[in-house]
Amino acid sequence: MRAVLAGAATLFLALGWAPGAEAGSRVEQILERYRNANQWRDHVLIVAHRAGGLQQGKSRFAENSIAALRDAIAAGAEMVEIDVRRSKDGELVVMHDSWLDRTTDCTGEVLARTMDELRKCHLVIEGTAAVAAEPVPTLRDMLAISRGKILVNIDNKLETADLVDMVALARSMGVEEQVVVKANLWSAERLAQVKETMGRLGHGFQFMPIIADDAVRDASFIEQASKAFSARAVEMITWRGDADRMTDTGGPLFSAKVRAASVRGGWHIWVDTHAIVNKPGGYLSGGRGDELAVAAGFPRETFGFWAERGATMIQTDEPRAAIDWLAANGYRVPYAETDEPVASATGEEAPEPQQGL
Repeated sequence: MRAVLAGAATLFLALGWAPGAEAGSRVEQILERYRNANQWRDHVLIVAHRAGGLQQGKSRFAENSIAALRDAIAAGAEMVEIDVRRSKDGELVVMHDSWLDRTTDCTGEVLARTMDELRKCHLVIEGTAAVAAEPVPTLRDMLAISRGKILVNIDNKLETADLVDMVALARSMGVEEQVVVKANLWSAERLAQVKETMGRLGHGFQFMPIIADDAVRDASFIEQASKAFSARAVEMITWRGDADRMTDTGGPLFSAKVRAASVRGGWHIWVDTHAIVNKPGGYLSGGRGDELAVAAGFPRETFGFWAERGATMIQTDEPRAAIDWLAANGYRVPYAETDEPVASATGEEAPEPQQGL
């Protein structure tokens, strides 16, 4: 099957055509694949964790940076994941930690500084400790760059109720269809609580449940949660238990029953292969994470393993490596070409490709 898909992809490229060519812009094509999982089970969507800044030994870009976002767009990722907090004066800012110490050249709590003060804090590239020219970005900054180019998954570091303001901002900018918000679900009570909050957000945006196998193993609850929100994807956490072993099956969230539920509901199965600080490799993916794929050099045992178990979305710190391997092995279907310029990590438009190359 993979050989057939790879051959078809090569033919599409040779003809300068790809399925979904009628869909228009790049982001319209991405949305079409995101919203129609059953028509795109042969294509694995890539989500760049923290905008993709942690790739290549955690030293390429600052995490949650505009530079990383631009690179994820240029690489062909379908979505970026970013973390959102608030400044002292209520501005929605993009920052993973509650403290500034690890990711900027400032110290102290994010919530203790106004936005004007945070603009003076410059991002730090993890692994090299190099200080970037870029200051702490706002959610508005990131959504402006993403407009028409890539989907944005918001990892809310505040209360669930704060999602109201995040979606309102996206709506005011006309990019709500590109935004995916999410929350952990583990019980009927929690589901009802989140659904009540989502009911205050209106329509036009995407909501995604997060399910972890330490709390949920029942396919019927996952199906109930997906139906409650008309979800187009469900994020699955496969905890790594025994640090010396990798999962052989993907665990209960990758069972035949869950895969059947995803087909009935028309939603993507999402897996996280990205690393977690001070945790063993593949902590969120049963040991089969980015470290195994890139550092150890076994991408088939990571990206290929999860694709073969039904995952059609992979959130990774290594978007370029994942895209390259998946495309070469028949797990990516080319997009129709567009005339839209792709911005580089520096903010400049990429040069037009020369004919004959």
